[in-house]
Amino acid sequence: MRTKLIGLIAGGGLMLSAAAPVLAHHSFAAEFDANQPVKLEGTVKEFRWVNPHSWLIVNVPKPDGTVETWDVEGGAPSALLRRGWTKNTLPPGTKVIVEGFMAKDGSHRANARDITFPDGTKMFIGSSGTGAPDERPEK
Repeated sequence: MRTKLIGLIAGGGLMLSAAAPVLAHHSFAAEFDANQPVKLEGTVKEFRWVNPHSWLIVNVPKPDGTVETWDVEGGAPSALLRRGWTKNTLPPGTKVIVEGFMAKDGSHRANARDITFPDGTKMFIGSSGTGAPDERPEK
């Protein structure tokens, strides 16, 4: 009986861990609003090179002197690599302008499309094939 119980618990845990990545991955429309573009100017706090989406944490100063921290979703590391990104492309302290779309829940989260660096270089960081609007001017 004890062996069966341990087997059931182990099997259930394995099934849950296998489902976790599926639950974490989502379409653009599930969380973000294509009718709510956002432009964030701030400083990189952290760049998380993780699957299924990279995350850029940006400190954005407000006019009153306070700072908002925004979590900005980007493309998968494998897709970013193909576009010339590395895990070191956005070191902490880098000033950036991020253009993307707000979260539907009104939180300080966004889905990124483009990032502009201080020298004017613009790079696409978005997730392709998620249903996000394509607002890149070169299209």
